[in-house]
Parts: sequence; structure tokens; C-alpha cells
Amino acid sequence: MNSYFDYAQAILLGQNLEDKFLDVPIDWSEWKEFSLPKLPGRIGKLAFSDEKHKFPKSIRLNENDKKAMALHSFANHELLAIEMMAAALLVYPHSTEEDVRFKKGILSTLKDEQKHLNLYNQRMNELGYELGDFPLNDFFWRQMEILKTAPQYTAMMSLTFEAANLDFAQHYAKIFKAIGDTKTAKILDIVLEDEITHVSFGSHWMKKWRGDQKLWDYYNSCLPGPITPSRSKGIEFDSTLHAKAMNDEEFITSLISFDDHFIITKRTSIA
Repeated sequence: MNSYFDYAQAILLGQNLEDKFLDVPIDWSEWKEFSLPKLPGRIGKLAFSDEKHKFPKSIRLNENDKKAMALHSFANHELLAIEMMAAALLVYPHSTEEDVRFKKGILSTLKDEQKHLNLYNQRMNELGYELGDFPLNDFFWRQMEILKTAPQYTAMMSLTFEAANLDFAQHYAKIFKAIGDTKTAKILDIVLEDEITHVSFGSHWMKKWRGDQKLWDYYNSCLPGPITPSRSKGIEFDSTLHAKAMNDEEFITSLISFDDHFIITKRTSIA
């Protein structure tokens, strides 16, 4: 299973949690077409649910069941990201060395997401819970079918969803530190540092592809609706943190002033 195709397909279509942690050398053989499945492979407790699952209120995160619910939401985020990144390796063509470098960056990010998922799982297990004990939503995955190109994928995944997690990871790390849960806070600190590199990866490639456009304009042209740049902001939006990851002052200025009245705190989960 050395080819990129076999590796990514095994992760995407694998039905058990163990399948999502596959780690083998990659041979970047010639790209071949792949049809995106309706859903990633999942069975049993990992299956998606239509049941609504509200993220617990911060004042209750000192309770173990509510803490486990929060960790479960974070873990679901990571699992969906793993599956979307495996899909990206499969559906976007690569025919040049530059294309392969881009995909190697996705692979590096995917491995970070596997690390994060494992950390969240271990912490849930310590609290007596496991992935699938609460409903799993498919919000991220539903976006994959509209991401027809690598720039659209990068705009959505790196510069929107992962950018938002800069704020979310920092916000919840503060909360868990405040209630004395240093184990969970440390995990979120690790996630935050990795997310900075993931957003930087996206920024790097969008700058290479934008031609003579401003990065902000190119990003908006690539980001499919109904998702808007507001989704790249989390609770307690930290413009300094975003600037560190993006390395584009004009982009951050535009993001700060962007407002489409999307209310972050009305989300049903961090996804």
C-alpha cells in the first residue's frame, strides 16, 4: 500500500477508527481519477447522526460528562479533517512537481490531525468515554463536494475552518486552564501551534496561485458560498494570532472589518 492512491483511499473508505490512523510511505505515482463518495467509510458508533448536539456551555466544562462532550466535538472535527484531506489527495490532479509539493503539505497536515485525534481520544478515554458516545455530525464533509479545485479546498479548509480553530483552540485552552484541567489545556495548546502552521501552509499556496490579485480578493473568489470569511473567525477573534499565521497584513485588515452578521456563538458546535 505504498501509492498515494491506496493510502488515501484506505483512510477515506476505511470503516473503523484504526483505518483512519494508517501511516505508510507514499509513492506519488501518476494521478488517476477518483469519484468522491457520498460519505466517508464509517460503521457502528462512528456513523454520522442527524441528532442535534449542542456544545456544552463554558460554565459546565468542569463536569466530566460535559468535558467529554467538548472533547468529542473536537475529535469529530479532527476525524472529518482527516477524511477531507485524504479525499483531497485523491480528487485533485497532480501532474507537476509543484502539484506534488502541495499534496505533500496536505499529507503533513493530515498526520497532524491524526495526532490531534489520538490526543483527544486518549483524554476522552481517561474520562470514561470514547468516540461515538455522542452524535457525530457531517458538517465539514458536506462542503467537500463543492470544493472542485485545490484553491477552493485551500480557501475553505486552511484559511477558513483551520483559521477559525486558531481562535477556538486558544479560547478553550484558556477555559480549561482556568478550571485546573491542565491535561486538556495542553492538548489544545498543541493543536493551536499546529494550526498556525496549517494556516500558513494555506496562505503560502494561495499566494502562489493568486496571480496579480490581492490575497483577500483571491480568497473570496475561491471560497464557495454559503460559507463566508466570517467562518474563519472564532470566539474571541485574535487578529495578532491570525496575522502570525497568514503573514499578510492587508488580508487581516480586510478580515477584521468583514461582517456579514454571522453570529459565532449561535453555532451548535465548534464545527
